[in-house]
Parts: sequence; structure tokens; C-alpha cells
Amino acid sequence: MELPVDVGVIYEGERISREEAFVELGGEEKGVELLRVAPTEDVKDGAVKLTGVDFSEMEEGKAYPFGLLVKITGDKLEEDVEGVLERRIHEFINYIQGVMHQNSRDKVMVRVGKHAVEKGLTLKHIGAALIQLLKKEYKAIKKAEVEIFTQREEVDKLLAQAKEVYRRRDEKAAKLKDEEVDVFYGCAMCQNHAANHVCIIAPSRISGCGVISWLEARAAAKIGEGAIFEVPKDSVLDETKGEFEGVNRAVADKSRGATTRVYLHSLFDHPHTQCSCAQAIVFYIPEVDGFGVVDSGFKGKTPFGMGFSTLIKQVGNGVQHSGFIGVGLAYLRSPKFLQGDGGWERVVWMPSHLKSSLRDVIPPEIYDRIATEEEAGDLEALTKFLRAKGYSLPSGEVEELVATAEPEEAQPAQKQQVVYALPRRRVKLSFINTDIRFKKLIITEEKEKNN
Repeated sequence: MELPVDVGVIYEGERISREEAFVELGGEEKGVELLRVAPTEDVKDGAVKLTGVDFSEMEEGKAYPFGLLVKITGDKLEEDVEGVLERRIHEFINYIQGVMHQNSRDKVMVRVGKHAVEKGLTLKHIGAALIQLLKKEYKAIKKAEVEIFTQREEVDKLLAQAKEVYRRRDEKAAKLKDEEVDVFYGCAMCQNHAANHVCIIAPSRISGCGVISWLEARAAAKIGEGAIFEVPKDSVLDETKGEFEGVNRAVADKSRGATTRVYLHSLFDHPHTQCSCAQAIVFYIPEVDGFGVVDSGFKGKTPFGMGFSTLIKQVGNGVQHSGFIGVGLAYLRSPKFLQGDGGWERVVWMPSHLKSSLRDVIPPEIYDRIATEEEAGDLEALTKFLRAKGYSLPSGEVEELVATAEPEEAQPAQKQQVVYALPRRRVKLSFINTDIRFKKLIITEEKEKNN
């Protein structure tokens, strides 16, 4: 099938705003994708089936449910490779001019530009391009077919099927332990948009996108997936924080020296880097000396006043940000979840839907002590909530950094003073993607008072 638009890696970084989009698929509506390895007789090579409406029948500016099912077959393919090849859907659809794909699994969002639809692009074209790219990249795929759904009832059916497959994959991966293997795996698949990001995949730590487990990474390495590579553990430098000599060496090599040390299970000092595909972000809240967790499905704001979309733009650039870490949702269920920092004992805030979904994982004695957006929409409310629950807050001794800004003449002649209270500990402040302008900046430290 000949496509009316170009297809190539040059378009992978193309961004399409809401104003530029003809339609949005998934996103605010339901969006899900699933790739399955199937028996050869169940796959009609090159077939693209659409159930529901195509762009010509859609209303400009609207959002529609979206489901994508890819079936592949080949003698060398095994079930464990599904998650890795499923992850490539994100990359390959972004190769199509005028199409922007984000996220994975059941959080998919696709925007299709007006200019692409004007040229005659259809959903079947997208399916055909995906088949061609998969088969070109992986010689082990002998046949492939695609089914696309924009009818809500069919998307719901695919979503139910996909969630069961995701669950089985995650449960299978969870049975392994880091101590039982000599090799981890690295993934550089997302370096096209986070140049120095290297994802380390261990039995206890799924990829940040939440798609690739250790088992799936191993299967991908067997069929020659170049972006995924073996990482020998070698010497254990810090068992609790999860620092390994082999991991440090691999990350330094693949990041071209941008990152030289990584803690797999701590968000301080040398945290794991992340791209913009993280399913969740764990962040440090110094005012209460605890952690917040926010996932991509939460559309509100954290106690910081920022939502997931703002935070991921700040930390999803492949650079280490002490106090912030992007994770796959399955890592929240890992027995090694941030064990270098106290794990669940340090978590004090998360969205209510995420907290509810993790009820079987969160220690019962702290479940009611974790606030949600319903109890704490800002830092003041969070502090009051935790104090009422008996959580050990930082002592009254704080270090105050006082920034006094004198506005420029064009602004109202009024000084603005911002006081940020930090626990008495070594603290690094990082200003990320921030444009701050002062005519004068004065930072003072309050001296200790004599008794």
C-alpha cells in the first residue's frame, strides 16, 4: 500500500499540538495497544482491518477511542519478546509524517495532523506502515497483521484482553530476583528524544515505560534487538541502593560519559535517568521529608502545584535529578522499591486511584497515612494531614533560603520575598527548564540563636 505521506526516522521528533491536530486518538479517551505472537495460520500477512470510523468520518477537533492489535509470527519468536516489540510501536508510528504517538500499553495517545489528513492519510495507511517497519527491522517476523479499532465497544474488549496479558507478563517477571541472575539488560531505545538516557532493566526493576521486563529484554537480545544489550552485574558496590560496577560501566559507555554512577533503588545523589515515557514519577517533598508518587493517568496537581505532564517535561530528559525518578508502575510492586531510601515507609502522597490499585502492596500499617488529592491538595494541607496521622515530620529547625527580588522599573515598585524552608540536611536545588530573571538576588542564612 502506497502512503500519501513520507515515512522515516526524520519525523520521529515531530510534535503536533492540539491546534495542529485533526483528531486525537486515545489520550483523554481510551487508548490501548497490544502485540501478540500468534500461530502462523492465525496471521494474514500484510492485512490491515479497521473496525469503526476512519479520519474521513471523524469530526475535526474531536477525540476518539483507539485500539491497536498487532499479530506477528515466526519460528524464532517467543512470547517473552512481545513487550519489547510492542514498545517499538511507539517509535515506528512516530516515523510517519504528520502522526505523533505517545506512551504505551493502555495509556496510548495519538495525534494526527491536519496536513496529513489533507494529503489523504488513513488509519489503514498507519497500519500498513507499521507492518512494513516491523518486518524490515526484525527478520525473525515472517508474517504480521494489524487490527485497528475506533468503535468504543471494540476498544473496551481489546482493553480487557490487553490488561489480562499485561497482568500475566508482570506476574511472570515478578517471580525472578536480582540475586538469581548474573546479567541485567540495558535499553537505549529512547535516546532519540532523551539523548543520554540508558534504561537498566533488572528482575526487580522494569523499564521506566513499564513495558519491558527482564524476561522480555532477554528474549529481545536473543533475536538481535540492537537497542537492548546485556549488562553484566559484576561487583556489587552498594546492595541496598542497587549500585553495580557493571551497570556503572555500561551506563557511562552508552551515555557517552554523561552519567557515570547509577543507583537502581534510590532517588538521591545518583538516581536512574528517565525519558518522557515514564509511567510514574516519584519525587521528594523536603517540607515533610517524604515521597510523593504521581502517574500519567492523574490529571490533577501534586502538592507541589505541578501535575504529571509538567514534572515529566522537567525530569524526562535523560539527566539525573536528585530527588526525582521516573519508574514503570510495576516497579511500585517490587520488593526492592526504593529500598535505599526506606521504600514505602517514606511515601506520603499519591493520587487516590493509584493508591487504591496498590492496596495489596502498600503495608497495611501505613495505608491510611498516605494522603491523596482528596485530603491534601497542597503542602500546607499535606503537613496538617501527616501531623494528624502521627507521621514524623522534620523538626522545627530549618534552614531558610531567602530570595529577595527587586523588580525592574517596568514592574510595580514592590519587593517580592520568597522563603523556602528546608530540613537541616545537605540539599541541592536544581532549577530545570526555568527562566529566572532578577535585578538583584540576595541569599542570606539565618545564624543560630544563642541559648
